[in-house]
Amino acid sequence: MASNWGISGAAALGGGAFWELSWVVDEDPAAVIVIEGSGGKISSFFANSLRNIYHGATATSVRTINHLRGGTPNTHRQTLPFRPLSTSRRVREHQRVDPAENAVRNARQLYGDTLPRGQLSEDEYVIYERLYGTPVFVEDIEDRENRKTGEEIVAEELLDGSTVLLRKGPNGEFEEVDMLGDVEELIDDGENEVAEEGENTDEMPRSETEWEAVRDENSAKYHQKIYDSSFPEADDFEQEAEDDGFMRAHPLTKAGQFALSPSTVYLPKETFVDPVSTLLTRANHKHLAESANRIFGGRGLPFSATTASASLKKEQKPIPIDPSCSSLDSIEGDAYMAAVMPGTFAAVMSTLVEVRRRLGTPWIEHLLQKKGGPLVLDAGSAGAGILAWHEVLKAEWQRMDEQSGAVSQEAAPLGKATVLTGSEVLRHRASRLLDNTTFIPHLPDVGTPGKEDNLQQPRKLYDLIIAPHTLWPLNQEYLRKEQVEKYWSLLNPKGGVLILLEKGLPRGFEVIAAARQHLLDKRIASPQSTEVEVPVEEQAVKPEDDTRFTQKEIGMIIAPCTNHNTCPMYQSPGVSQGRKDFCYFSQRYIRPPYLQRILEAKDRNHENVQFSYVALQRGRDQRLPLYDLNGKGVVQNAETTDEAFEGHEWNSESELRTTADVNPLSFPRLMLPPLKRRGHIILDVCTPSGKLERWTVPRSFSKQAFRDARKARWGDLWALGAKTRIPRAVRLGNPRDEFDKKGRRIKKPKQQIINVDIGDQGFEGMKAKQDGRYAQDRKIRGSGGRKGRKQKPIDILDD
Repeated sequence: MASNWGISGAAALGGGAFWELSWVVDEDPAAVIVIEGSGGKISSFFANSLRNIYHGATATSVRTINHLRGGTPNTHRQTLPFRPLSTSRRVREHQRVDPAENAVRNARQLYGDTLPRGQLSEDEYVIYERLYGTPVFVEDIEDRENRKTGEEIVAEELLDGSTVLLRKGPNGEFEEVDMLGDVEELIDDGENEVAEEGENTDEMPRSETEWEAVRDENSAKYHQKIYDSSFPEADDFEQEAEDDGFMRAHPLTKAGQFALSPSTVYLPKETFVDPVSTLLTRANHKHLAESANRIFGGRGLPFSATTASASLKKEQKPIPIDPSCSSLDSIEGDAYMAAVMPGTFAAVMSTLVEVRRRLGTPWIEHLLQKKGGPLVLDAGSAGAGILAWHEVLKAEWQRMDEQSGAVSQEAAPLGKATVLTGSEVLRHRASRLLDNTTFIPHLPDVGTPGKEDNLQQPRKLYDLIIAPHTLWPLNQEYLRKEQVEKYWSLLNPKGGVLILLEKGLPRGFEVIAAARQHLLDKRIASPQSTEVEVPVEEQAVKPEDDTRFTQKEIGMIIAPCTNHNTCPMYQSPGVSQGRKDFCYFSQRYIRPPYLQRILEAKDRNHENVQFSYVALQRGRDQRLPLYDLNGKGVVQNAETTDEAFEGHEWNSESELRTTADVNPLSFPRLMLPPLKRRGHIILDVCTPSGKLERWTVPRSFSKQAFRDARKARWGDLWALGAKTRIPRAVRLGNPRDEFDKKGRRIKKPKQQIINVDIGDQGFEGMKAKQDGRYAQDRKIRGSGGRKGRKQKPIDILDD
């Protein structure tokens, strides 16, 4: 048996020469060692190293060959004993290799991991398992050859970040595989459909346009397969429900949960994803992706419903496409449906479920049992809000059927829907998704209150108005207030619900907070505020009547606030520079395939959409016993906060407190995800008294409370109290009107005093003067710093 070894390296030997070492060992223990280099003699250190390695050899030849000089090689013969390179005892020089082991090694060399049945004897097979483990048996040599000829394809990442496929040839070399579509698609699917198409190019040459169409088709199939695999099975839902029951959460903890079940929103495939996918096939994908990136801010679409990460420092901008705009073209309509509607659907779904939980079962059952069904207005999402509402109605209708034990289930009464779409292009596309829907180019006009002929169902009044992303695009605050007033006037005064929603950014929160404060000041009555002053121009219409003050309406904030005070995060109206803390929430959803392709996403097909919202109800107020679900009336003040801090865990030593004992609208809400530590949980909450506090729930406080606090999520209502609480510092930034463009503080204008002179003849005139020594317009005169004279008060009535 002949074995060959080769060792090469830059080993510095005597005289600064570099050498190459190679040797051959035969069955004869004699070894021939050849040392090649550029010249010089072998140092004593290197010679001793050779003796240590080859201790015990009997006939050894060492040759030094000078290649560079071309001279005759010098040969030095010396005996180098051979020493085994192991810790085992020394093998005798004359001992030969076992024939059985030799046959096993030859079989391994020939067949690799496979082994034909009957190739080795029983003794040889025992040696094979001892040396190499259990082989992969094949029936015969032909079967092994068929297995060996299968192509081995591996992926390799290049320096520019791209990925290529390499095919291993029969001689071990690798060659690049021509492919179409996505590399990860071929690897994950284990298919070479694209490569097979490439093999037929010699017979039928294709143009670049045809190749691009093939690539788009393969990419669409890949993303569709990923999307289909994201849907959970029915067994998963049942298992999740069983797990929730097994966790033994407190009843009030379950009642206060904000997250959906399951927590991820799956867009309805039959009514949303598939119809939109069909509509988008009419547009070229490349043009659609380019238009979406151009309209919505580039990579990641930060100006769509998606909220860009704060680390990217993107500008805060509203969604640039408004469905009520009448000048949208086809590609802009497609871009809106592909990039904006999925995220808007998820955000609206989350808010609708929370409204359903806070208003209880009677509210939605009343709408389902109403003749003709509920009347709903979608004022800002081109129908995405209506689709989310339909999903909520279907789920409630199914629950009602299961409770009633009905054998045959009828379709849920979805009622009548109205969608605001000013663009004819967007209107035609949205009509493919919705049935029994009216599309209007602008909001309907509202008549004088109190003059409706049909009091049971006033004309053009809606049971639910969904208005996402409609206030921020308006430039002026007075325009936003007018829009909010119009929404409020379109609500049914017998329990209509208004949902205002914007992107989860500081500016989006400020818009929602301003609308909330406006309705509290002008429309919604509270125990401490039941009247509002009428504007002067309206008072002049009826001078004989006392019309200075008017009564506010009955109404309430449903969510997310559990108080009707000024928002603790919106103390200064308007825009604040450098705001870090604001009220917003998050909802995860699975992206549809067409959005994945636009984003060029490879590994992650889910997204967390962030939003700020407020939901209000007109004509109903659970703070009054008449409308409270428990008939007691919800109290939201400092005393309620103290009770929540003590905890609502027990009625008695053996009876847990439930929603029949206390309404969740009197609980504080988690404004941020809980901070989980080893022995305690920190909760940042907005209390019913309208303050931000930080509550700490240690393990020693309550076993049930500590367990539920660890499971609590962002947005939940917390009922089980805490051990300690402190006021939470809020970073609200600085109001923009207090600083100039360079960040310098602007001095407040000095107070003006108006003197009204009234004599015997009545009014004689008015004079105004500034508070302080100098007037505002007093200027420095000359270079010496001398100031002008102090001006006299000016008569306002003078020309």
